[in-house]
Amino acid sequence: MVRRLAAALLGGAPELPASIVLDEPPILVTLSVQSRARRFTLRLNPSGAGATLTLPPGVPEREVHQFLHRQRGWLSTALGRLPEPVRMREGARLPIGGEMVALTLLDGPRRAPVLDDGVLTLSGQGTAGPRIAAWLKERARARMVPAVHAFAAQLGRAVRGVALKDTRSRWGSCSTTQRINLSWRLAMAPPEVQDYLCAHEAAHLVEMNHSPRYWAVLAGLMPRYDMPRQWLKTEGPALHRYRFDAE
Repeated sequence: MVRRLAAALLGGAPELPASIVLDEPPILVTLSVQSRARRFTLRLNPSGAGATLTLPPGVPEREVHQFLHRQRGWLSTALGRLPEPVRMREGARLPIGGEMVALTLLDGPRRAPVLDDGVLTLSGQGTAGPRIAAWLKERARARMVPAVHAFAAQLGRAVRGVALKDTRSRWGSCSTTQRINLSWRLAMAPPEVQDYLCAHEAAHLVEMNHSPRYWAVLAGLMPRYDMPRQWLKTEGPALHRYRFDAE
């Protein structure tokens, strides 16, 4: 069943998670050893590229293999149900600010992407995916960075930095050093969803948890946060189907 073991499972938490490639067809399963884990948890990766298995420290390798063997049918079926990836080619459709737009690629002088009347036009040489990704990142930065600072100011707190990343397991994070990370893919989400994430992470400047006190802080910033929160749960995973890699 297992074709390749990329790293050791035991001997403490490794610098990089181990990964196992299952055969027929090949499925990459990343292994994440977590000290707080009490059981195996297998989840599909949002991008559709394989899955992640979270497990406690000290689990024998044979138990991992046995578990994956039992879950192989579910894993294959679940991956088969994922929507096809959308690559940045002529005529591709992708959401910008929650609205679906069509991509048009033109020859001629290289220009920044232009969004007008439901059409995103990209002119000039250069691979479309990375160029659109950079443009989306700047759109996210222009809207979300000021929003984070504004929400933090409402709480009487300061943000030491905001970074835009292509995170896979979470949409945002806030560290104990008052630094906030946000996914630039949120530029594809509706504006109220972007605002929700900014408020969500700013609230962690006060409460570094998800206790009732935390949710009270968030409600003070955004009383009607339930709808954008639900949007992220139901519609958010689809944002990872859009591929911006160089082909």
